[in-house]
Amino acid sequence: MSIMTQVVPTIRSRRLPSAIYFQSDVVARTALARCARMQRASFETSDAGRLAGENVFVLADEQLLIKHLKQLRAPNVRVIALSEQRFRDARVDGVVYAYLPPETPASLLERMFDNAADHMHLVLTRREASDKLAEANTEIHGLNQIGAALTAERDPRQLLNLILTKCREITRADAGSIYLVKENEVQDDVRGGQDGGRRNKPKFLRFMLAQNDSVHVPFGEAVLPVNEESIAGYVAQNGSVVMIEDAYAMESWVPYSINKRFDQEFGYRTKSILAVAMKNPKDEIVGVVQLINAKRNWRARLCAQEDMDGEVLSFSTRQMEIVSSLASQAAVAYENSQHYENIHRLFEGFVKASISAIEQRDPSASGHSFRVTNLTIALAEEVNRDKNFFREVEFSRQQMKEIRYASLLHDFGKVAVREQVLTKARKLYPEQMEVVNHRFDLARCAARSANAERKLRCLIEEGHEAYAKKHAQFDSELETQLTELDCYVAIVHTSNLPSVQPEGTFDVLQEIARKTYPGRDGAECPLLTPEEVRLLSMRKGSLDASERAEVESHVVYSYNFLKQIPWTGDLRNVPEIARHHHEKLNGKGYPLNLSCEEIPLASRMMAIADVFDALAASDRPYKPSVSVDRALEILGEMARNGEIDPQLYALFVQNKVYELWKIDCFEY
Repeated sequence: MSIMTQVVPTIRSRRLPSAIYFQSDVVARTALARCARMQRASFETSDAGRLAGENVFVLADEQLLIKHLKQLRAPNVRVIALSEQRFRDARVDGVVYAYLPPETPASLLERMFDNAADHMHLVLTRREASDKLAEANTEIHGLNQIGAALTAERDPRQLLNLILTKCREITRADAGSIYLVKENEVQDDVRGGQDGGRRNKPKFLRFMLAQNDSVHVPFGEAVLPVNEESIAGYVAQNGSVVMIEDAYAMESWVPYSINKRFDQEFGYRTKSILAVAMKNPKDEIVGVVQLINAKRNWRARLCAQEDMDGEVLSFSTRQMEIVSSLASQAAVAYENSQHYENIHRLFEGFVKASISAIEQRDPSASGHSFRVTNLTIALAEEVNRDKNFFREVEFSRQQMKEIRYASLLHDFGKVAVREQVLTKARKLYPEQMEVVNHRFDLARCAARSANAERKLRCLIEEGHEAYAKKHAQFDSELETQLTELDCYVAIVHTSNLPSVQPEGTFDVLQEIARKTYPGRDGAECPLLTPEEVRLLSMRKGSLDASERAEVESHVVYSYNFLKQIPWTGDLRNVPEIARHHHEKLNGKGYPLNLSCEEIPLASRMMAIADVFDALAASDRPYKPSVSVDRALEILGEMARNGEIDPQLYALFVQNKVYELWKIDCFEY
């Protein structure tokens, strides 16, 4: 009866845990002895069914092979069968690495041993290579995701938090911090010199952010010098990578040290450290990423010394390379976010300067653009919260920013409107009214002069007694004429107001226009010209049709101006939103007479805010302000007449959006 002899070689050159099984006979025993003499492996033999070494079994026959199929299929097992024929059981046959005749010479058996061991080595090497390749692919994929996330984040504070979090994730670091190198500042040097009396202040580090998974740390920004006393300062000064296995057992020759006060105060233990410089494409150091305590398990918490001993590892060279690459990418992302923020501040300054330019031309409308923005944004937020009329509408943060800029700049086109038209408070311009007043003054002078002339003629021609009798009559006639002129002046001044005039007023204006006074050359001149009568006869407001068209053209000017700005994709609708804020749902608005469906929702919201502020704001030259309640009543009438959106008006009133009228301008 054949038996199974087990070989458990420890092949030093390969360090492979392996086992080679034989269906043994005399030849096999001779081969085993031969292998033992070569000292290439150590062997153990045993009787059937006896365990010999870890995961090694001695089997007597095919049935025992079947019994141990699971162990024989292990990746570190090879079965060589000395048999004239293959095993009948396909399962057993499937685990056999090779069949050899029972009379196989020992030299060939040795070669088969080598082949089996080489095969195991190749399989293990391939598996290790595959694992490394998979790990590298995972790292590349992770770095690509991190790069995309860094590129997408614009908020500098959020970006720093993202940078530190990703660096900790990729190294499984328990804690970490970020320091930023502040740019050189310039100060005057009273000693003067070749640099014109100016010298650079030393650089310094600003401690911007800290994270720790194991202990809660109250964070506060701090300032550190850029020198070799601290690890972060050393890295910021030299650009070198610092990788420490144990912060409490550093070499005596290193210039830097750690501050143990944190560990003592919070019961922590800083052990492994990795500090890497954040360098921009100009190779300038803009910050330092410092990671603490790499862990075996990312989710582990280091709450006791045993945790430190069992969980904390040293940072590897590979981790250092990845973090260095990520830190450089982070430096670029951070500088880009700073540039974006600077551009944002620059544009904000431009917008505010533009609004200031508008309001300087019309001081009575001071603050109008900001108040309209407040109301429009507040109404948009109510639309987002509404689950009735606008449950399918939700403005994103970027859309809110779009609405904000459109609201702030909706009246910019007024810079193209003549200032005298823009600020026209009465039907006649001040200089026109001055001319009218001057005519009435001349008419009064002419009346007095004519009256004095009649008195003198009467005195000369009729004598003193007749003059004395008619003197009172002359004075009464003059008084009647002057009173009539004063009455006419009052009517003209009343008609000059932009309010609606009573019936019959305009007929009186025609009558006044027929009155004349003697001019300088003796010709009769009218008290009012036809143009003045036309302007004073306007039923409502202070502008005639051409002037109103000029003021309304500010919307077109605003649109043409805003279209020239190269808005980013998320702000591309700013010109259109601003363009339609004077459109009415009934099609009677301007400049395009659009109907409800054609007017953007953002423009409809701005229309309500614009009208409310125009009504309730402090007195304008052409109208007095009204109370908030009265302004809401007028808006209600407009909603019923189909001029403004009734659903938006309902939100505006019910949710008291108007109460946010004069708060500081919303930022998005």
